[in-house]
Amino acid sequence: MLSGDERYLLDQSQIGDACRLWAYPLCGVYVALYYLALAFLITHELDAVTHSEWRLLFVLRDLEEAIAAQAFVALHVPLLFAVLWYSHHTRRKIGYWTRVGVAAFLIVHMLVHFSLSGAPQYDFDGILSRILILSSGTFAGFYLISQWRSREANGEREV
Repeated sequence: MLSGDERYLLDQSQIGDACRLWAYPLCGVYVALYYLALAFLITHELDAVTHSEWRLLFVLRDLEEAIAAQAFVALHVPLLFAVLWYSHHTRRKIGYWTRVGVAAFLIVHMLVHFSLSGAPQYDFDGILSRILILSSGTFAGFYLISQWRSREANGEREV
């Protein structure tokens, strides 16, 4: 098993072997939980376009409908790029804290959706919409718990 910083100094030819040993922090269950959470979020965002989610957002809801819809879709390009880019940043701390921040956001996002479910503009009442929202937050929670338990079990204090 590799120690501390050694697992982050692997060259590309060694990363496959390290993943099989669960030495690299984004391998195995961690990567699956994180990407499942992101996959459910991205699919939810596709669903959000069909439900006019911009009508619920503070800045966009005051715009003309056609402009708000286009802005909602267009704003997802830089947001998703940043999430994907920084989630696997070459600087370990940046990648780690981005993943933790995104996972925390997904839990808050899920809670906000459920708190808005009584609003007149809220249209995410279908089973698919609810599954996408709930699954994104749930997998993000599992990701955070598994990261915390892994770090605790390994006695890691710093990223």
